Amino acid sequence: MVGTPVFLIAIPLLAAFLIPLIGMIWKESVRIIPGLVLAYMTVLSASLYLFILENGTYVETIAGWQAPWGIDLVFSPLTGLLATIMTFMGFIVWLYSYRFKSNVEFEAAKKYFIFLMLLVAGSVGIVITGDIFNQFVFIEIVGISAYALTAFYTGRNSAEAAFKYLIMGSLSASALLIAIIIVYAQLGTLNMAEIAANIDQMNVHYRIIAMIFFIIGIGVEAEIFPLNGWAPDAYTEAPGPVGGAFSGIVVKAGIYAMVRMMFTLFDISGPMKILIVIGLVTLIVAETSALRQEKLKRMLAYSSIGQMGLVLVAFGMGTKAGVFAALFLMLNHAIIKPLLFLSGSFLTFNTTEKYISQITGMAKKMPVVSVLFALGALAISGLPPFSGFWSKLSVLTAAADENLMLIIALVLIISVIEIVYYFRVINRLFFFEYDESVSVKPHKPGFNGMIALFILAGLILLIGFYPASVTGYLDLAADDLLNTHQYIDKVLQLGQSIIQ
Repeated sequence: MVGTPVFLIAIPLLAAFLIPLIGMIWKESVRIIPGLVLAYMTVLSASLYLFILENGTYVETIAGWQAPWGIDLVFSPLTGLLATIMTFMGFIVWLYSYRFKSNVEFEAAKKYFIFLMLLVAGSVGIVITGDIFNQFVFIEIVGISAYALTAFYTGRNSAEAAFKYLIMGSLSASALLIAIIIVYAQLGTLNMAEIAANIDQMNVHYRIIAMIFFIIGIGVEAEIFPLNGWAPDAYTEAPGPVGGAFSGIVVKAGIYAMVRMMFTLFDISGPMKILIVIGLVTLIVAETSALRQEKLKRMLAYSSIGQMGLVLVAFGMGTKAGVFAALFLMLNHAIIKPLLFLSGSFLTFNTTEKYISQITGMAKKMPVVSVLFALGALAISGLPPFSGFWSKLSVLTAAADENLMLIIALVLIISVIEIVYYFRVINRLFFFEYDESVSVKPHKPGFNGMIALFILAGLILLIGFYPASVTGYLDLAADDLLNTHQYIDKVLQLGQSIIQ
């Protein structure tokens, strides 16, 4: 190994402290150092992931205190896969963001890149920690970073969006803290594996109450209805690259925290139907809302929320096929949705309103960016031969195996709705004439921005034409999540129960 999971958290935190000091000597370092840190995190997480695929789950104990007394970081086929995706997407967002707007001054750039780096580090921490209180701490790091990035543009709308996010995030954090207190009062431990091993000893009424508070506490970051009221405004008002970071990184951490709680901590078998209900409501409300939007980024925000609803539906099936489909959806969403946000940001670069009508005929002026946006739209809609087709097919297959015909019907209907609102945008891009009185003035993308877009587009095509390139990894991750006893044994193999 080239390092340990601790470095994924310690190095970006240290860099965040040092960047302002180094920036006093060399201003350009505030843009370059975060890129170097995120690149290192990507290489480290990928190497650790390959290591655990050959050698099994790796548990890093902090300060030599073994579980369940100490804090541990768990790098497994599931957490390693998600950490690698997050760090890679963090680097892509940095690459795109570098000189995204040339008029961003030193102080603003410093804050932006530091918070972006902390956002990625916090999201990775949520995924790899084996302790519910530390997961709470990482959720707070992500939240604070996200509030700041949402309010990056100093305008009333940005401040309002950030304030709304802050209020909902604070309430959810309180709910999560209450859930943690209940669990600790009942079981005397904060270690996830120890909680899972002894959950049967917890009073059933307290268990239900704690689970409800957990869902409320995590639901904001997971963007479940009705806790996602912050998302459309935050996605709309934040800088374009931040929308890519929210959809490609933050929401994945939130979804992971929820399913880890449901599958491992509370070991719910059967009542997984609660995830199906939450997912279906989120999916239907979000997709029908996306259909009515007139602003591009707001439409993409509701579409992202809807996709997370579909992910929860797949997880809610509770089967190997369902979990596999959910992870496939998460992988594709992490690639496709940032492509849509990043390419859409170039299409609407010179307008603050971001109306769909303002990109009329832009394919005539920005053909490459328009084609890349169309590629993302076709992929997220689930049309072959793009990557999104295979993940949606996996959901339908998993539902068919369980004879869940209602889910199959709803997924197909929602897919039609997606096609309608995405094709509305594609139609305006390619089949309308550019009108200077309506359309926004084109902005030529930078070289680094185009590289980021082409990388994402290449991955969409690679997975679309060769899905076997990722299905093996997803299969291992699904087994990892479903095998609760293996998780408990691996984490606690050097510790002993503190509950007699």
